[in-house]
Amino acid sequence: MTITQLHYVLAVAEYQNFTLAAEKCFVTQPTLSMQVQKLEDELDILIFDRGKKPIGVTQVGRKIVAQARNIVNEANRIQDVVDQEKGYVGGDFTLGIIPTVMPTLLPMFLKTFITKYPKVNLIIKEQHTESLIQNLRDGHLDAGIAATPLEIENLRERPLYYEPFVGYVPDNHRLAKHDNITPEDLDINDILLLRDGHCFREGIINLCEASENFEDSNFRLQSGSFETLVNLADEGLGMTLLPFLHTLELEGGKKKNLRHFKKPSPAREVSLIHHKSELKIQITEAMKDVIAGIVRGAIAFQDVKIVSPLGKR
Repeated sequence: MTITQLHYVLAVAEYQNFTLAAEKCFVTQPTLSMQVQKLEDELDILIFDRGKKPIGVTQVGRKIVAQARNIVNEANRIQDVVDQEKGYVGGDFTLGIIPTVMPTLLPMFLKTFITKYPKVNLIIKEQHTESLIQNLRDGHLDAGIAATPLEIENLRERPLYYEPFVGYVPDNHRLAKHDNITPEDLDINDILLLRDGHCFREGIINLCEASENFEDSNFRLQSGSFETLVNLADEGLGMTLLPFLHTLELEGGKKKNLRHFKKPSPAREVSLIHHKSELKIQITEAMKDVIAGIVRGAIAFQDVKIVSPLGKR
């Protein structure tokens, strides 16, 4: 049994196809297939059900795959331990960021980070929370930035900042004359939302304590971007809620439509998430320090109440 064989097993389990797994491992398909077969012969079991399309994992194979993932992670720890001992902060580091955080946060910290840590080859991927969590579990991401708490087994959440919600209320809206707003002022059927899959959407629904059966015309106007929601609100189709950092990018004329919440302001907790195995922890710590230091100067709000991103429905 070799670490290479275990890498091949993990690839086949993920892609459910020997040819695709071989491409991802940069070997020929016969080489990968032969090594997986040798491991199965050595263990005297079948890890994969080749009669299925896509290829399936046998019952015992699922246990082997889980253990293989643990072994590969621990093997990677050896180089990680050496790097930490030498104080080396470098190498490949793949970071996932959710779409409602990436456009505002990334420009704030990226240049500072790559300047301070030029030996880190930073690979950034925009992913929704569900995909981000799965990729962290599968080892395809070294860390992620998402709204928390998520309370996922074997993953650690390290809060970076607390970002208040801000109302965007056009002139013709019933709340336009309010200097500040409260959660009690909100009507879920009056709020333009992001489409399903965005945790910020779930946070708003939780904030409004909406019932399980709500449906209204605004849900046929769901969008994937805050910019679109703001434009729809300007057309008189409702109001919307924005993360505080996004409001900093609004044009001057639109800022007059912002309404802050009375304290404590509802807010989302944004965290750096990584596996509890702490692979590449020296890079993770460096990133946490850079982001927290920069955002701390942009968000002055202290009196906040965290709204869960987890759906209640």
